[in-house]
Amino acid sequence: MSQRTERRGIHVDQSDLLCKKGCGYYGNAAWQGLCSKCWREEYQRVRQKQIQDDWALAEKLQREEEEAYASSHAVHSQSPAGHASLAPFSKFEEKKTNEKTRKVTTVKKFFSPSSRTASKKETQDGKTPSPSISRHASFDTDQVSKDFVEFLKNLHKPGREIHKQCRAFLVNMSSKKDLSADELSECVQDFYQSLADRLLSHFKGSSESVEQVMDQVEKYIMTRLYKSVFCPETTDDEKKDLSTQNRIRALHWVTIQMLCVSMDEEIPEVSENVVKAITDIIEMDSKRVPRDKLACITRCSKHIFSAIRITKNEPASADDFLPALIYIVLKANPPRLQSNIQYITRFCNPSRLMTGEDGYYFTNLCCAVAFIEKLDAQSLNLSPEEFERYMLGQASPRFSSSEGEWADGAQGVVVTVTNPVLAQLNHNLELLSGLCRQQEAVMEAAQSLQADLLSWSEGVQREVQGILEKYPLEIKSSKVSAIDANNVDNENLPSPIKPQVFAG
Repeated sequence: MSQRTERRGIHVDQSDLLCKKGCGYYGNAAWQGLCSKCWREEYQRVRQKQIQDDWALAEKLQREEEEAYASSHAVHSQSPAGHASLAPFSKFEEKKTNEKTRKVTTVKKFFSPSSRTASKKETQDGKTPSPSISRHASFDTDQVSKDFVEFLKNLHKPGREIHKQCRAFLVNMSSKKDLSADELSECVQDFYQSLADRLLSHFKGSSESVEQVMDQVEKYIMTRLYKSVFCPETTDDEKKDLSTQNRIRALHWVTIQMLCVSMDEEIPEVSENVVKAITDIIEMDSKRVPRDKLACITRCSKHIFSAIRITKNEPASADDFLPALIYIVLKANPPRLQSNIQYITRFCNPSRLMTGEDGYYFTNLCCAVAFIEKLDAQSLNLSPEEFERYMLGQASPRFSSSEGEWADGAQGVVVTVTNPVLAQLNHNLELLSGLCRQQEAVMEAAQSLQADLLSWSEGVQREVQGILEKYPLEIKSSKVSAIDANNVDNENLPSPIKPQVFAG
């Protein structure tokens, strides 16, 4: 381990976070390093080329079919006598022609307006259609709709037009459930762009007012479309979620020291910020609106920056942030992480992802997830053998505080399988043992106090008894006057007073 005493931190150049085409906006791993604007342009170019290639293939198959049909008729007209001998060959040609015709028809149907709907109905034959979004809206959806209407009332006539366009768009989207996730994203992004252009002309270039309206539009639309566009069956988002979740579970042994994270969780304020960051990134899955999910990522990132600042007593840098974010993701293992990232990527207002702190933090989260997927021995400054043993659970790293490096083999590998969960459990057991000892001390003190109270009571009683014995109580008899006696005879009473009469 002496060869690896100088640990290498995780470093990502800030230029790597920007769009690869050099437009200055933030890129995204899901868009092959491009920003949303450049990605849409590239996607539309590739899609147009694919359509042209498919049409060329369809025309080629159609020409081959026509040539085969023409040649077969020419052979029949030239040799009528040999019709019987060529019958098997004619059947073969007919079968081949029919097969090519089916291919041409299939390709043409693919580009027809009703092709995808028809194929979807064939594959889902026997299934009941999904209920209307508007009829089965949840309480949250209804509340969002009411808030949206109240917001639009302040805009007067433009508000009514915006509401009309949004409802028309939702009705249109309800008939496009058979589209792929990328096609649904394209529809939503086109609507965002067209509406934003109209609002920009209405508000006379006030981008702040446009952003406020677009935030409310996004909230209204995506709350109603959430169930049909989040993790759709046509994608492999769920498969990626399970893969990422299993990957993070397998990396449970990665510690904060391995990632060179500048956070000291022994400090109460730092530990509190770490817990809040984990809570925020887990809470992301409970939100429906892409903007709200981004807000969770932003709050999580700010708690990370606070934890680093408290630890270092100085402002955190970008090089400190990414390793800490990776550590938080590993510790939290957020549910449906890939689905949430893809949902934000596909349906969030593109201006939020290209610029601002939301776009910066989201880009870093994508980088963190990509790093976790590709994390290897070199990334953690470990040998391949060490990394393999840790991944298989055959050993667990133990940090030696005295040496300041990771021990290995005979130098200190814990052969018994341990992990951070067990370490936390042992720590909790030690705390519980300390509490038990304190409770025993309190009980002993209480029992001692009770014994002292009993002995004091007995002592007081003995003293009182001794005083009574030493000074007994004597009751002396007293003479009772006649008027106070029980026998009130007439002889002991004075004569009654009689009224005297005076002669007048």
